[in-house]
Amino acid sequence: MSTADVVVVGGGPAGAAAAVTLARAGREVVLVDKARFPRDKCCGDGLTTGALRLLEQLGLDVAAVPSWTDVGTAWVRSPSGRVVELPLPAGRGRFAAVAPRLELDAALLDVARTAGVKVHDGHAVTAARHTAGSAVVAVDGIGEIEAAHLVAADGMWSPLRKHLGAAEPGYLGEWHAFRQYWSGVTGSAADRLWVWFEPDLLPGYAWSFPLPGGRANVGLAVVRDGTRRVQDMKREWADLLQRPHVRAALGPGAVAEAPHKAWPIPARVDRITLAAGRALFVGDAAAATDALTGEGIGQALLTGVLAAEAIVAGGDPQAVAARYRHDVRRALVADHRMSLALGHALRSPRVARGAVRLVGLSAWTRTSFARWLFEDEPRAVVLTPRRWHRRFLDRDGAWA
Repeated sequence: MSTADVVVVGGGPAGAAAAVTLARAGREVVLVDKARFPRDKCCGDGLTTGALRLLEQLGLDVAAVPSWTDVGTAWVRSPSGRVVELPLPAGRGRFAAVAPRLELDAALLDVARTAGVKVHDGHAVTAARHTAGSAVVAVDGIGEIEAAHLVAADGMWSPLRKHLGAAEPGYLGEWHAFRQYWSGVTGSAADRLWVWFEPDLLPGYAWSFPLPGGRANVGLAVVRDGTRRVQDMKREWADLLQRPHVRAALGPGAVAEAPHKAWPIPARVDRITLAAGRALFVGDAAAATDALTGEGIGQALLTGVLAAEAIVAGGDPQAVAARYRHDVRRALVADHRMSLALGHALRSPRVARGAVRLVGLSAWTRTSFARWLFEDEPRAVVLTPRRWHRRFLDRDGAWA
């Protein structure tokens, strides 16, 4: 049996963030993932300001992500067809970007390797258990690894959660999304980030995020509210791609690179089990996705860092788990509840139309909404005075 201070299960953003933070604090870290990187992950590929600041903090070099695309403006279309341009601050760093997960996650794992993390991709965890004074994971092709702590960054249906008896049977997530890469994009989607609020998708939305070389990540995200079946979502996806404004944005020669992919999105960080014994759950395993947008990379990075910081702070497993739960609630739960309330309001096309009209009133409202939409500030910052600061909506972006 080999040993480590911490075993991280999962090599996506949450796992990499935890591993890098722990290694830089002097911990011996082993990271395992059943996939071999680079590997694709079904995602919109969008990066918010909050995510970008964390990536900068972790030491990511954007040059290591070949298809990295900075975004300076978002374009929003309301249910009535009104289009509003939402500019982000220019010349003050990065506030939004698009980075394919195939490239981003592999680059983050390289950051972890450079920090001293022992990365074993292509090796699945087959079992896990707690002993009197440690945790043990069995890894295919490696054997058993004993550690003081585990970080579970292995997705919404976390195998580690199941091995430790903390699974939630029947859980399907709060959102469901479809994504497809397109080539030969010659319409406005070639260089514009589009968000389409379609009346029949509310409080969900559709998107097109630009990538180099006339490519785009196109998708939709809808709320699982008990009325939609997967078959309904497939029809909505096919119908969306034929709508005139979507076709015009893609251009007449745009072609799908491969069949669409679908995935569930977990957004219940206020209710899910965040720790079990010596294991802390992060990212999708913590259901930390934003309940308003379905965006989860920033939240994954943040929960990974918070888990690492709780372990570094020390104490027995109960104290580590208690600190992590406290820090996650303090960082995310108020924003989660605000997102739920806003999502409920946006179920009404009338409210969505009014919101877009209000956002477009002035240059200040357009830029301020863009910064808020891309989580330059926490979603519920206005309702949480402890997070107020003098440079509200006036900070530089990442890599300024």
